[in-house]
Amino acid sequence: MFMQYFMYAVWWMPLAAYLKSLPNLNPWQSTLILCSAAIGSMAAPFMGVIADRYINAEKLLAGLNVLVGVFLILSTTLLSNFAGLMITVYLVMMCYMPSWGLISTIAMAHASSEQFPKIRVLGTIGWASSALFSMAALFVFNVEKFDGTVLPLYCGAGTAIVAALLNLTLPKTPPTGVKTANYSIVDIFGFRVMSILKNRNFNWFILISFLGVIPFTMYQVFGSRFLAEQGVEKITMTMSLGQISELVFLLATTIVLVKCGFKKTMIFGLCAMLVRYLLFYASVEMGQPAFYILGILTHGLFFGLFFVAGQIYTNNLVPPEYKAQAQGFLAFVVWGAGYLVGTLLNGWLINHFNNWSLVFITLSAITVAVIILLVLLFKNPAMKKNDS
Repeated sequence: MFMQYFMYAVWWMPLAAYLKSLPNLNPWQSTLILCSAAIGSMAAPFMGVIADRYINAEKLLAGLNVLVGVFLILSTTLLSNFAGLMITVYLVMMCYMPSWGLISTIAMAHASSEQFPKIRVLGTIGWASSALFSMAALFVFNVEKFDGTVLPLYCGAGTAIVAALLNLTLPKTPPTGVKTANYSIVDIFGFRVMSILKNRNFNWFILISFLGVIPFTMYQVFGSRFLAEQGVEKITMTMSLGQISELVFLLATTIVLVKCGFKKTMIFGLCAMLVRYLLFYASVEMGQPAFYILGILTHGLFFGLFFVAGQIYTNNLVPPEYKAQAQGFLAFVVWGAGYLVGTLLNGWLINHFNNWSLVFITLSAITVAVIILLVLLFKNPAMKKNDS
């Protein structure tokens, strides 16, 4: 779990800043490359079906991680070729994004529900620890510059190969599905959940989750580019502060849920994102780095109170036999479709305005609109006792 998130953060988080520095790429081409995470998320359910029906999850995970390493190395040889670079990065993400579901499947197959959160938190620690590569390069090997160079791609590739070797030591997790079962596209992506539930409140929740991830994507995808343009050199270390805050605020999510319920908790999460972009706006207008540091620290608050609360709400709503499909559908909507729209829209805003202040004011306005929709359309559901 630690290695799976570690390998991702070390190369993905500074990627936008690096792509901007490549002279052969225009802004639109960089945006198209950065859409790879969303496309990879959309492909993830297919890998889930393969693990359910045909091959041990730990073996599939190891194979995918090897391919991640190979494609990352290949991408470093294609930096001057837009088409080749885009294809290899897309292949990296189509192999990588399914790994989040696979590593969770393996963990949940061999650990109790009570143990899983303790295992999952190591992923967040791994993400935050990705700054170790940057620190080692700068302070141990005296590398002049780490972020904004090709070095994170090599580090990501090496970490992926090490992770693949470790995957082979995991307990055997054979397929549990029936090979002869008929799977349609509707089943693979979890769309059948909508017709089964026939719940208007859930439909509003899905729409609000889709819209909520759109402004969030600016930080997740283009945050390194923003920091680079503010003159920040230690981008990976700076952005890892968001994951450190996530460790703290994830622990508080359950407490807030119990005391406030789903609706207020998600409203608080969206308000945290609004505060982030207002702080980013203030940092640009006033030239105060402290404001964007504070904005980064809101990451854990928004992630826990909005996204994690949404996952718990989904789990609370659906019958046991459809829980996995429902979570898959939510992931497809948020990290697939929503992430794709968010990457394209935010890339367009950045390139169109060429002014970070206008970008952050626009994202703040979008966030306010999503908060209003949540207040007006989403009804607070009851929370089951065992969800806490």
